[in-house]
Amino acid sequence: MRKRIIVFIVILIVAIISYMYIYQDHRNIKNEVAQYKLTSNEIALQFSENYKNIETKYLNTTIEVNGKVSENDSNSITLDDKVFCQFNKTIKRTVVYDSKIKIKGRVIGYDDLLQQVKLDQCSINEY
Repeated sequence: MRKRIIVFIVILIVAIISYMYIYQDHRNIKNEVAQYKLTSNEIALQFSENYKNIETKYLNTTIEVNGKVSENDSNSITLDDKVFCQFNKTIKRTVVYDSKIKIKGRVIGYDDLLQQVKLDQCSINEY
């Protein structure tokens, strides 16, 4: 009987830990402090020179990038044709083509075909 209680407690603890691991809170990039602050040209140059090593440095980190808006739609902005910024929600602010802007987001990789750094969970910091 005592053995069954111990086994039950161990199974319960493992189940609770597994549940907490699987359903952990998602990161809120908007509230995080940016680990790096760069221009779109600086980060694009770093990735174009040696994207394998640079990707390990920046991957899944929060960065702040500033540059000029080269493309935009309701859910994304591209800075200087080098940094693609994906937003979770529709952009509510009016973003003017060729205007300077600061965006914070999480680096998810580098598209070597388009030669663009990809960010997601972005938020606009300044114009």
